Amino acid sequence: MSAEPIDNDLDIAEKIAHRAQQRDERYTQRVITMADKLFAAVFIAEWLFGIAISIIWSPYTWAGKTRIVNLHIWLAIGLGAAIVSMPLALIWKKSGATVTRYTVAFAQMLFSALLIHLSGGRIETHFHVFGSLALLGFYFDWKVMIIAAATVALDHFVRGLLYPESVYGIANPEWWRFLEHAFWVVLFVAAIIGFCTFIKRLRNEDAEETGFIEATLERERRKSAALERELAASKGT
Repeated sequence: MSAEPIDNDLDIAEKIAHRAQQRDERYTQRVITMADKLFAAVFIAEWLFGIAISIIWSPYTWAGKTRIVNLHIWLAIGLGAAIVSMPLALIWKKSGATVTRYTVAFAQMLFSALLIHLSGGRIETHFHVFGSLALLGFYFDWKVMIIAAATVALDHFVRGLLYPESVYGIANPEWWRFLEHAFWVVLFVAAIIGFCTFIKRLRNEDAEETGFIEATLERERRKSAALERELAASKGT
């Protein structure tokens, strides 16, 4: 009686690839879900922070002799809530989904734009953009970074034409100023994408190595089982 084929369902190469893919998908999903939860907290904190700086910066304005609440406060409350509401809803309903992280990237950069506006275009607030990009790197998704960079560049270009004080803090900046800002954003994004790609490659190599070990053990187990069946059959005859 001859032994059964050792790998009659998947050959060893397919088994290695399959196990590596499964491990990578599970790990990636856990990281994405963690990043979603992180941004849920970040959005709430940013909204409250935006309201706080609008109150501290310019709580009141004047309409004739009447003192009224400054428009910035209503922008921080209303527009800020509008920006964070959609990503928060998606994080709650569809945590880990592709559309969720893309929406998070878009909304996070919009909130950076809002904070820059509320601070009157202060250069210090622009660093919020780079902090946001660093956090978005937790998704390990280059498309997320492209969406974020495109949002920043478009915001700076449009507001630079329509309301330059809100983004640059001066009334008449050079028309190409947005290109300078976009350059540093693109450079930062490229570095993050490169780093994430490197980490993902290392992770895949580790998963493949572990998959190879497991597939080899499975092959040896099947071989041992087949030999035991042969021995049992030979003793029976």
